[in-house]
Amino acid sequence: MPTFQPGLVHVPVTPFTRDRQIDFDTYGKLLEFHLRHGAQTLALPMHAGESVSLGDAEQQALLDFAIRQIKGRVPVIAHVSDSGTGIAAARARRAETSGAAAVVATTPYYWTPPPAMVLEHFAQIGAAVRIPFYVFYTPQEMGGTKLSTDLVLKLIQRLDNFAGVIDSSLDWQFMINIISNAQRVRPSFQLISGTEYMISAGAIGATGMFSSLAGIAPKLVGELYALCRKEQYDRARPVQEAAAALRQAVKKTGIAGLKGAKEEGETLLDRTMVLYGSNLGNANTHVTTNLPVLLAGGGFRHGQHLVFDLERNYPLPNLFVSMLQRLGLETDRFATSTGTMRGLQTA
Repeated sequence: MPTFQPGLVHVPVTPFTRDRQIDFDTYGKLLEFHLRHGAQTLALPMHAGESVSLGDAEQQALLDFAIRQIKGRVPVIAHVSDSGTGIAAARARRAETSGAAAVVATTPYYWTPPPAMVLEHFAQIGAAVRIPFYVFYTPQEMGGTKLSTDLVLKLIQRLDNFAGVIDSSLDWQFMINIISNAQRVRPSFQLISGTEYMISAGAIGATGMFSSLAGIAPKLVGELYALCRKEQYDRARPVQEAAAALRQAVKKTGIAGLKGAKEEGETLLDRTMVLYGSNLGNANTHVTTNLPVLLAGGGFRHGQHLVFDLERNYPLPNLFVSMLQRLGLETDRFATSTGTMRGLQTA
């Protein structure tokens, strides 16, 4: 049987209606956006797609809808994680029945089991299906639960369908140990980058990449991945730097990180939108009105401060509609929106 190669994996978000239900109309358009912009595989619903916020029925409905919408144009990897081993295994079985090409699970969250229990957790999930099974290692999000080379080797012994590790630890020594030892036992074993830092991962031996940034900068992400797969790392360096600037925009370097990165003669600030804000207008009293929001990039006219009625707040989802339309998504609603954002104009 040929080895499944995910390649460049786009990670879609999950839109919701104003009554907090999955917005399948917008989701269908979003999936088409990813397909038009170079997705070789789709993984859903990952944490960026609100997986933790969705119940079993909602996750299954989302997966079923995506598989029907995609119609085999690209493979779908189903995210089946849960702290409960039996729940995750059941999700994996349903995903295989629905037509998923592979399943992926993260290390357990909300509790930190010892290595023997982590091994059993993954072994039972993987044994529930015959399609490829991947482990997603993201210690920054799942603090306390560690993945080791020894655990990976034991999992290979127990599961014929254990296809690889998707790593977002940025621990290059760990990645080298995993790939060099695992491929001695199973030559087809894959290392996949869980972030857009593909140059180092590719040099180590990563053959695929999961990207949430592909939802806002698909051309940039696609170029980075293509260059790294060709091992053209010198040419990939400026693209990697642009992706890193985007990723770190509000985490470390601020909005200036976008303004300093160039793509086809324009700054990433002009080609990308960054939204930053809070879900509380007043944290002392937990007030959820009059929310402070900062928007940069996207070709909008900036250098202004929009103030709305403090008593009868303007719907924040109107801003989301304006942003989605600037991304090329043909939608006129998002959650409780009443239209596009008043006063927000293009430059």
